[in-house]
Amino acid sequence: MAAALAAPPAFAGAQREEALAPSVAAGLTKAIADAPVPADYAAKAGVAPWLAEMSRRIAHKVADERERRELLATVHYEATRAGLDPQMVLGVIYHESGFKKYAVSVASARGYMQVMPFWVKLIGTADQNLFNLRTNLRYGTVILRHYLDLESGDYYRALGRYNGSLGQAEYPTAVMAAINRHFTYHALPVSALSTVGAPVAR
Repeated sequence: MAAALAAPPAFAGAQREEALAPSVAAGLTKAIADAPVPADYAAKAGVAPWLAEMSRRIAHKVADERERRELLATVHYEATRAGLDPQMVLGVIYHESGFKKYAVSVASARGYMQVMPFWVKLIGTADQNLFNLRTNLRYGTVILRHYLDLESGDYYRALGRYNGSLGQAEYPTAVMAAINRHFTYHALPVSALSTVGAPVAR
């Protein structure tokens, strides 16, 4: 599986700044509030086998085992905390940064999930560093959850918003393909996401 993970096309994140209602901004600020990954999280029965399998699959992308396991444990924790499938988050990271911690896009999006700096101004604090693993994944998962709620559960439209390409099929289709090709795991429901309808421009 790992050998099949070729370099993806460049899909640099370019989330677009939008006006947020005060209540929405407050909710997002609360959602990114610090709650570190529990020290024993990676050893939990439902997490350890997933982490071991995903570690094998991205070993050629993140060579250091300790770094790789910390990344994956944080992905699983933050995705679950935000009510997202961890496989979805891996698919986003695969295309947004190629698992490069310090990736910066031409639009200035940063880190694993290519979060735009304006989000720190909108819902965070100036001392938050988007190159920090947990900060980046916390922001990325919270933002993706926000877009998914905004789009009433439509993953294609939510992913389009996340990438700044709402209404275009290329990016969401590529993320779904990456999930199905590289990150499916046992009977997780993410495989069913491929049946979600294509985006409809509004």
